[in-house]
Amino acid sequence: MSPHTHRNLLADAADPTLLPPDSEPEPADAAEAIAAARRHPSSTIAWAVLAEQALADRTDSSDISAYAFARTGYHRSLDALRRNGWRGSGPVPWEHEPNRGFLRSLWALSVAADRIGEDDEAVRCAQFLRDSSETAYLELAGE
Repeated sequence: MSPHTHRNLLADAADPTLLPPDSEPEPADAAEAIAAARRHPSSTIAWAVLAEQALADRTDSSDISAYAFARTGYHRSLDALRRNGWRGSGPVPWEHEPNRGFLRSLWALSVAADRIGEDDEAVRCAQFLRDSSETAYLELAGE
């Protein structure tokens, strides 16, 4: 992944998007995340945890699973963001805990895309995360 990402200063002009609480509490592990996703397929945190668990396995097949889980969480998150007034850009603060399913899915998608060789998508997702929440980027990238 390229370290040459830049912050979108225009995004700061928009009001922050604050998602409502997720339909599920944060699952503790993959088994709980699977159960949560089955009960509530729109749960962004369930998909984020599934993606993170798959990324932690560090195998070729788990990287593909992580990509699929993260992409599902990302698309479920976009639906939720739009329902809550987001217009395609603007801050989605990490400090607002219900936003973390989206932000974690986006980061997982960036990492998984990088691992499977989708370099452009990896960079785009990392930049989107930075544009949405610099705090989330720093927290999740470990910087």
